[in-house]
Amino acid sequence: MTVLLETRGLSKNFGGLKAVSDVNFRVEKGEVRAVIGPNGAGKTTFVSLISGRIAPSAGTILFEGEDVTELPAYARVQKGIAYTFQITSIYQNLSVAENVALAAHQPGGRASLEPLARVGLADRASQIAGTLAYGHQRLLEVAMGLALKPKLLILDEPTQGLSDAEIDNFITLVRDVARDETVLLIEHNMPLVMELAHRITVLDRGSILAEGTPQEVHANAAVQAAYLGTG
Repeated sequence: MTVLLETRGLSKNFGGLKAVSDVNFRVEKGEVRAVIGPNGAGKTTFVSLISGRIAPSAGTILFEGEDVTELPAYARVQKGIAYTFQITSIYQNLSVAENVALAAHQPGGRASLEPLARVGLADRASQIAGTLAYGHQRLLEVAMGLALKPKLLILDEPTQGLSDAEIDNFITLVRDVARDETVLLIEHNMPLVMELAHRITVLDRGSILAEGTPQEVHANAAVQAAYLGTG
């Protein structure tokens, strides 16, 4: 397998707090990788470092073998890294289709049709984005990410606010996306993680606690004690 993303000694300090501490991490092309961990484990800080939203205190980020540590977020998007935020970042006063077209830098609207169809929002293309239910706003964000045609799609808590039926559709969507793109998934929904992920990385207090297949992670005593509430 080809390594798409790698971090070496990646760290981020906020004052005296080590939010991410010396993380060595590799994602192979074509996999669905989940990053899980308790609140405050450093998950969102970690993916913010990968996407270029914040700068690391130490360490290196490689994408397709190229050092992108110093690149700003927009340049990483151009390289193929798309990040959908934990808090929705849509353009509230524009239509659903206009949001996606803007994300794709193709203001004509046609670029929005396929991504919206993939996330199940094609019938809401003309609706003002700010009037969507919260769960649908999350799906719109995913469509905006897909419109960028990324090599790596980072999804931060994408099922927050989705109904059970929408989560089932989301599972189908991620499997479809993973045929063409690599997916890095930050998610609290453990059944979904266990069903979707090829491999799981567990963060705790900014460091990697465990890594492996869903079965290996679920059976790990340290993970059960720190995260799953057992053991």
